[in-house]
Amino acid sequence: MRWQLTQAIASQDTSRNGLLLVAAGGALSGILTPLLPQLIDSIIGAPGDFRIALVALPFALLVLILVRGYSANPWWAAITAAIVTMIAFVLAVNAAIFIDGQAADAAKGVRNILAGLAGGLIGSVVIALGIGLLPSGPRDAMAWLPMLIVGTVAGALLALDNALDLDRTSVLYPLWQACVAVTLARALRRKSI
Repeated sequence: MRWQLTQAIASQDTSRNGLLLVAAGGALSGILTPLLPQLIDSIIGAPGDFRIALVALPFALLVLILVRGYSANPWWAAITAAIVTMIAFVLAVNAAIFIDGQAADAAKGVRNILAGLAGGLIGSVVIALGIGLLPSGPRDAMAWLPMLIVGTVAGALLALDNALDLDRTSVLYPLWQACVAVTLARALRRKSI
């Protein structure tokens, strides 16, 4: 009995440490992501959506690592998850731009919040659907709900970075990616239990 209790405590501590590492990886990818557009914009002749997808590369690499490490998916599925993440990023940016254009009559802050909500929701949904369809992906909607909520709400909070002109040195983007990464890891772990 005592051995089982010790094992449970050690397992919980290891899991907490693992999630802290995931959060640190998400924060690092969130620091790198806003810095990439200047570098990627120097690529001459590349289509706009391709350049946007390249901006998502740090987070896509983290997703690849998470899908490979937290699920029983093969390598090709982890690579597919990374590609889906890049596609989700492009769709999220385009959704945010579309909503921003549709709400042109609203105040700038309201437009930014609505665009952030739309982008966060679309990006989270596409990632959840893409990874959920992988061989070992969670198919339980409840496993994905925390990531959908965090992705959507934090997407709206990114409007604050824009309002404070912190686009290149975003404060909330690392937080957004860290939170989405942790909720993704928890969804993947929930499937493996």
